[in-house]
Amino acid sequence: MSVPAAFQRDQNFVPITNLGLQASKVITYNAGTTGAIGTTTLFNVTGTVAMYLFGVCEADLSGTGTLEIGVAGATATLANQQVATAIDIHEVWHNSTLAVGGTVGNAVHVIDQDVIQTIASNTVTGGTITFYCFWTPVSPDGLVTAA
Repeated sequence: MSVPAAFQRDQNFVPITNLGLQASKVITYNAGTTGAIGTTTLFNVTGTVAMYLFGVCEADLSGTGTLEIGVAGATATLANQQVATAIDIHEVWHNSTLAVGGTVGNAVHVIDQDVIQTIASNTVTGGTITFYCFWTPVSPDGLVTAA
């Protein structure tokens, strides 16, 4: 039996057989810039991609701001809202539960918009999170890059 399909291929023409492509973005929060109320683009998305995304806290967050990760119109679809002070060093953030370590690979999302972080209330005054996005193209032009 033959299957009428083909693997997507990376720039080296190697078949992509899973969510093996990766992009990452580090944000060090400062109340006047990166921690201010508003949205920040984390990853630029072209076409349609399948992805899972998570953040690893590298330094405790401070301030009373709330953060969430998603897309325009669904700002908490990739990571539920958290108060900054709840996100501590070594914790992984990808849903409503923060934990040191954890399973994130089962949270695959199909996205065709840029991935944004929204600080919805107050400011985040300090701390650092590295966001990781593992992805694969769904459409022929599917691509994710750090913003």
